[in-house]
Amino acid sequence: MTFNANIKLLRQRRKLTQDHVAGELGISRSTLNSYENGSVQNPTLEMLLSFSKYFRVSIDTLVKLDLQKLSEFQLSELERGHDVFVTGARLRVLATTVDSSNKENIEVVPIKAKAGYKNGFADPEFIKKLPTFQLPILFNERKYRMFQITGDSMLPIPDKSWVIGEYVENFYDIKDGSAYVLLTQEDGVVFKVAYNQIRKKKNLLLKSLNPAYDPYEVPATDIREAWKFCNYISAELPEEYWAKDRVLKRIEKMEAEMKDLKGSL
Repeated sequence: MTFNANIKLLRQRRKLTQDHVAGELGISRSTLNSYENGSVQNPTLEMLLSFSKYFRVSIDTLVKLDLQKLSEFQLSELERGHDVFVTGARLRVLATTVDSSNKENIEVVPIKAKAGYKNGFADPEFIKKLPTFQLPILFNERKYRMFQITGDSMLPIPDKSWVIGEYVENFYDIKDGSAYVLLTQEDGVVFKVAYNQIRKKKNLLLKSLNPAYDPYEVPATDIREAWKFCNYISAELPEEYWAKDRVLKRIEKMEAEMKDLKGSL
């Protein structure tokens, strides 16, 4: 029965002793041990409710899912309250892949796969076909994906750069002024700086780094996925950056040269 292994796993992940958990639940350590080792196969509803409340995980999850088969990211999401049996339709189910050691892969969405990703983002079979890699400098308990961007709207990040994003489960957590890779129903994959207007206007305001592009709003209901910008990879060397004070000094110098030129005429 998965329940027995699940409560043991949840306890051990919190680094709690049987004595501590038993005391919190108001039962003896030997009783808790009987639950964990499977001696008790049919816990009472009262005990199921107690374990569910203590670990903040639904009864359905405790008895139906084998938590040992979940990846570190999936377990972390569960422990943060993103339980499919609790949140129901509000939970965005993320199709993902893991390596041979059950560690989350970083899936890669190149330009040629972006059109298919728009429709296949929730299809495990489609996600399995994407290239994958590991990056040891990232956190194990978080989920990452890499997207190849196109165009010049986010200059100085060059066209065809590879952007790595961290998965955002709750769109209310999108922070003003931060960059995100967003999957939208209308435009597919876009990379923009976002401003969260969901509570007030039920949308996101999206801006480009390139001022030649106008900001625009996207309804929250049009958003399918959000990935917070972490870093990017590019084979192109960025162009020289001209700081504002440097530009002003250059203009002042040119004005002085023009004044001297007029004075000599």
